[in-house]
Amino acid sequence: MDTIELGNSIFTNTALTDDGDVWWEGMTKTPPEHLIDWRGQQWTPESTEPAAHPNSRYCTPIAQCPTVAPEWDDPTGVPISAIFFGGRRASTVPLITEALSWRHGVFLASTLSSETTAAAAGEVGVLRRDPMAMRPFLGYHVGDYFQHWLNIGTRSDPDLLPKIFYVNWFRRDSGGKFLWPGFGENARVLKWALDRLDAATDAVATPIGFVPTCDALDRTGLDLSDQDLHAALAVNIDEWVTEAESIDYWYASIGGNRLPDELRVELGALRMRLAEARQTSQL
Repeated sequence: MDTIELGNSIFTNTALTDDGDVWWEGMTKTPPEHLIDWRGQQWTPESTEPAAHPNSRYCTPIAQCPTVAPEWDDPTGVPISAIFFGGRRASTVPLITEALSWRHGVFLASTLSSETTAAAAGEVGVLRRDPMAMRPFLGYHVGDYFQHWLNIGTRSDPDLLPKIFYVNWFRRDSGGKFLWPGFGENARVLKWALDRLDAATDAVATPIGFVPTCDALDRTGLDLSDQDLHAALAVNIDEWVTEAESIDYWYASIGGNRLPDELRVELGALRMRLAEARQTSQL
């Protein structure tokens, strides 16, 4: 709010107040007596539809943000130590996963998926592949986009490449409750990831990548049970065998020879690790 209060902002699909200001649900404790809703219709608190679209947005100059890093527009650039990709999954995907390598990180990012929200057209809650969380914004063939990411990994010393992490704040228990509190508490997960850059914290090697141990996350002052945290970090082999099939179907949908061979190799390696883990668990 400190950023947008300085002005120079563009709002889309919000409601309009009688004095020309913007409004959306949750902005104030009580709604105005009259609004023009996001569709241009008259709106009052008795209306049955929301005044603002669930996916209403704003665009504000980053220079106005009071917490922006001073190097944000440094023409020489800044070192990048970590890249985070995030999906929205109620099951299967752990709270955070560290990729095994740059190529494996590109594989994880290429298979990113989310249950659809109001931000996407169509039915809400349907699983959709959203590579790099960029599907609506890709301006050229997705296979070429993947190859671009893979090529970046060949242009630098592997030790200098950023580590890639895959986060999922939205995993739920069998009753539909979020397992992780989210919001500001996500900083605890980011701290673990940054500590991993220097191997200063623990992780468990799983078939899908490195996952924190329960003790590796700082839970000081956090009301979260061991059971919920364990569930948030769990890697279920059967679920991931099914996930691998879904990834195979997603890759096949890309068509032709445009999908980089490296990603098919990574999918095969995932299946092998899953098979080995399943065999080990049965011994």
